[in-house]
Amino acid sequence: MSERPDSAGPDPDDTFDEFAELVEEETRRDPDLAVIEAGSRTLRTQGGPPQADVPARPADPEVDKALREVEAELATRWGETKLEPSVDRIAALMDVLGEPQRSYPSIHITGTNGKTSTARMIEALLGAFDLRTGRYTSPHVQSVTERISLDGAPVSAERFIETYQDVKPYVEMVDAAQEYRLSFFEVLTGMAYAAFADAPVDVAVVEVGMGGTWDATNVIDAGVAVVTPIDLDHTDRLGTTPAEIATEKAGIVKQDATVIMAQQPVDAAQVLLKKAVEVGATVAREGLEFGVLDRQVAVGGQLMTLRGLGGEYTEVYLPVHGAHQAHNAAVALAAVEAFFGVGSRHARPLDIDTVRKAFASVASPGRMEVVRRSPTVVLDAAHNPAGARAAADTIGEAFQFSNLIGVVGASADKNVRELLEAFEPVFAEVVVTQNSSHRAMDADALAAIAVEVFGEERVQVEPRLPDALEAAITLAEEEGEFAGGGVLVTGSVITVGEARLLLGKG
Repeated sequence: MSERPDSAGPDPDDTFDEFAELVEEETRRDPDLAVIEAGSRTLRTQGGPPQADVPARPADPEVDKALREVEAELATRWGETKLEPSVDRIAALMDVLGEPQRSYPSIHITGTNGKTSTARMIEALLGAFDLRTGRYTSPHVQSVTERISLDGAPVSAERFIETYQDVKPYVEMVDAAQEYRLSFFEVLTGMAYAAFADAPVDVAVVEVGMGGTWDATNVIDAGVAVVTPIDLDHTDRLGTTPAEIATEKAGIVKQDATVIMAQQPVDAAQVLLKKAVEVGATVAREGLEFGVLDRQVAVGGQLMTLRGLGGEYTEVYLPVHGAHQAHNAAVALAAVEAFFGVGSRHARPLDIDTVRKAFASVASPGRMEVVRRSPTVVLDAAHNPAGARAAADTIGEAFQFSNLIGVVGASADKNVRELLEAFEPVFAEVVVTQNSSHRAMDADALAAIAVEVFGEERVQVEPRLPDALEAAITLAEEEGEFAGGGVLVTGSVITVGEARLLLGKG
């Protein structure tokens, strides 16, 4: 795959005139923030406003009915937490479908946290260089159609239904021949790979579901393997140490691939490097071959200087919050550079204006996403201790809340105590609740742990999520309209998705 020609970029005089107009406009409103706000807006307009692409239910009743029927059929299969560690079934499905996953190059992403955000950034960069992309991520925030994206947007409900109907006969054929039926995740993976081949895409950006070696996505031979930070999660299936978990995740590293490795615990890094040596893969490590050189909080996000495999990229605006997102951006940039051969076939950096435009367009729904003002309500899908620590650091950096109320609904199979402990320093009070999933921890059981962490006087129990949101907003408003009250909804992707719907998004 060759790099597309550099774009000429915007005319400097036009950019200056636009900046001056924005300064004049903002000065009439708030002189002290004029230049900062105008500068950030100028950067944002280069990529257009970020769109949180979470689709609503189909407006057409017939399409909605058909989608619900597909969802109901998929729900009869093993869920994503019931696994038989093997790629035999998905390999059989790919065989009868004609190996669609081999008709395009891929970038494969594993790790514990940051996979979906990194995938979105990689997708934005590739799209900015005029490549047609397919993206497969999980879990979804609100609609199952989010998981399969083409050209930077989720497939339509109609296309999702059509793809399911196309692969259904082959799925049933494999079901009949295997000891176990294909799981929910395996069927979706087959649908994604088939949809990408049908489009067709120039490149697929694929996030693993869990682990790597036996994950259903691992029937691709990706030329670029990305490993985001590894921490403890799914310990009952992947292992109880970073090294054991890294052993499973290293399964996506294929012969002669390039491995883009985020900062890792030492024992995890050793496992990944050993696997790379075994298969002759090239490794680029964050902090050595690439990384974040500088980052500053900006209006609506952050301004970064990144070092890539081909050189420095300055004044890159990213409209999402948090140091962890800046590190995700560095990983994404290095992955795309590796895909274009930067650092191997040639050393020149990617076109800086195209990179800036791509990052300025990034959105990551449910990740430090503001969905309401007065009081401000923020959604973040942190569901394990590492994610909670990142969220707690980010909320303190990006928002000036003097009275932050947490709404927490977690899954029963997570390390809930450490998740709550990460939020204890930043939550004035916490409202514990539960989402509608069968995996949700009972609100009273969650409350018992929360009382041990926060103290009884700081914990309120509202089993119904709508009641929890209402209670938290009321608590956030108690200090007055201008007192800096806010609400952070967290603990699970499902909790965040349901809160997003309740608060009028999608």
